[in-house]
Amino acid sequence: MDHAAVLTAYDRDLREGARPDGPGARIERAGRVVRQVADPLGWNGVLWSGLEAAEADRAIGDQIDRFTGLGRDFEWKLYGHDGPADLGDRLLAAGFRAEPTETLMVAEVAALDLDTAPPAGIRCVAATDPAGVDLVVTAHERAFGTDGTALRHQMLARLAADPGTVVAVAALADGEPVAAARMELVPGTPFAGLWGGGTVEAWRGRGIYRALVAHRARAAAGRGYRYLHVDASAMSRPILARLGFHALGTTTPYVHEA
Repeated sequence: MDHAAVLTAYDRDLREGARPDGPGARIERAGRVVRQVADPLGWNGVLWSGLEAAEADRAIGDQIDRFTGLGRDFEWKLYGHDGPADLGDRLLAAGFRAEPTETLMVAEVAALDLDTAPPAGIRCVAATDPAGVDLVVTAHERAFGTDGTALRHQMLARLAADPGTVVAVAALADGEPVAAARMELVPGTPFAGLWGGGTVEAWRGRGIYRALVAHRARAAAGRGYRYLHVDASAMSRPILARLGFHALGTTTPYVHEA
């Protein structure tokens, strides 16, 4: 894989040329900043910026004004190769809070082992209706200990408006959801994104995560997508590396509360 070429395409297609991630969202381009504005349960934030040092503080202030004027918390999704070099420090000085840094990883679908099956006793169920969404959200809440209200809202809206752009799956053990994951497809690009992969603690280390990656990779291959991308946590990075994903950089969410 030509890492530099893939990263350039990623920035062009998914960040600078971003599309709304749901029916209640819109993309706004303001100078050298691309942001998404959504309803309170959607994702609000900055997707891309191409700032010089002289304009960075003003641009940061403009984004704060825009989102706080709407009463929205928002995220500035900062990548390690974004400029200026001290943009993270400037965001902190402006009142943002940095969350844990993740690794941007990409794999060519054709290079992955798509035959990985779930371990014994695990059944994978596609989430194509509200009942399936409930399974995914329940597994997500149990795996991460977070409230799944916003996730449920976003998934139901996406499935209702454009079901061909999202693939969600829950892993069941004796009928109970023990893991879940989703994939978001971006039409007109070679990229499909893996999101939300999580397994309940008691079921980790058994190969469920790998099986869910393979499940989504098969779906991406069937739809003609070339690359899978994921923001990998420290826990998932070594698993993804063994599966054939390449680290292309880092991304850090900087959160500003309205």
